[in-house]
Amino acid sequence: MDHIEGDNELPGYTPQAGSSVAPLNALTPGSEHTISLEDSNGHKWLLLSLKSRAPSPEFWPVFCSGDLISGSLTLDVLKSESSKAIVTATTASTGQVGQGFLVIEKELWNPLMALPDGSVVPKLEKGHYTWPFKIALPNETEVLDRKEKKRFPLPPSFTERASPAYINYRITVIIKRGALRVNQTLTTNFAYVPITKPELPSPMLQKACKENIPFVGPEGDPEGWYILPPVTVTGTLFGAKRGNVDFNLALAKPLSYARGSAMPLWLTFTGADEQALDLLANYQAIRIFLKRSLATRSDATSDYAGKHSADFFIRTMARAVFWPIRDASATGKRVLQGEVKLKNAFKQSVVFPRFSVRYYLEVHPFEAVGFVHTPHVSGPLLTQPVNVTSFHATGIVMRSFAPPEYAEEPENLDSSISLLENAFYHHGGYGVS
Repeated sequence: MDHIEGDNELPGYTPQAGSSVAPLNALTPGSEHTISLEDSNGHKWLLLSLKSRAPSPEFWPVFCSGDLISGSLTLDVLKSESSKAIVTATTASTGQVGQGFLVIEKELWNPLMALPDGSVVPKLEKGHYTWPFKIALPNETEVLDRKEKKRFPLPPSFTERASPAYINYRITVIIKRGALRVNQTLTTNFAYVPITKPELPSPMLQKACKENIPFVGPEGDPEGWYILPPVTVTGTLFGAKRGNVDFNLALAKPLSYARGSAMPLWLTFTGADEQALDLLANYQAIRIFLKRSLATRSDATSDYAGKHSADFFIRTMARAVFWPIRDASATGKRVLQGEVKLKNAFKQSVVFPRFSVRYYLEVHPFEAVGFVHTPHVSGPLLTQPVNVTSFHATGIVMRSFAPPEYAEEPENLDSSISLLENAFYHHGGYGVS
């Protein structure tokens, strides 16, 4: 039985231990997070405040591409002290050994710089000091990829249970004390989410989504669908006779789908044997899966990343569901509409040095009572790469059209964190439309 991954983790968006999500209005712009350092007496002498898209301060701060990280640093000095400098460092790294790909340092103060009030002091006297700051994250970064420096978009934060792969972003405040004195640091992780969206589907598919009317298939809307090459399935029926059936699978264009949406599918069977058609065109016999690969080797940016290495991981993310289309079938032909549900918790597609997340649709051999593939088929009948984005196409949500009786029933799903995810997405998500 194929294990299907579920909504068991919010991608790149991890709650702190013991945290929860309080109900928020969908229009809430975000939250303010405060992280502090205390002395031995419990006095909070260093505070870092950040404003972000996160729906609750209990979660890590969340920033999307194009966001300006806005915050402030507060220092409560109880007695006069000398410091060499106060610096913020925004960094990012990936891989098991923490390979850095982003460093942005910003000096907030040194003895030669003016304080926010305009005064210049050689050292910080007893008092309360606050430095507002803004940090602009670049859209791209230069990284070494297989011995060659190349520019790549900043990848999304990534963390997953039982996975050695990660992409980590953090902001660190450093109080530089000078020679023979230990620097003091305050660090917080944050989640980074690149804004990626599918291009708009065909006008007819847009109309169906907006008006909640049935899709028109590839015959009536050829520009709206990508039709894979036909496949002939040969087998034995009830051990008595041979039968051949051809099928065509079509995916809605573009081959890019937002998490939290549905991937529309269209499946057409043709053949002279009506019994074989009925056996294979049964929704329970169709086995089409959305799979995800995760590559973490030096060849991760290659389309041929080492699929047989110890650093290449494949997961079955979802199973397609299908249902018959009224009045579309005829003698020698069966037509089914289908979809794959892309859960909110899916990670978006990304290709980055030593880290790639790719998705593809696989058509597996049919499993129908009374039908045996002849000859035996072990591998997939078809494979089609697809892209998963972080947000919906502008103005369009590819919602599910599956009738309740055909809707997917997830298998072996861990729902222990799904309440956190539901609270997040139902209360405005990242605030991007």
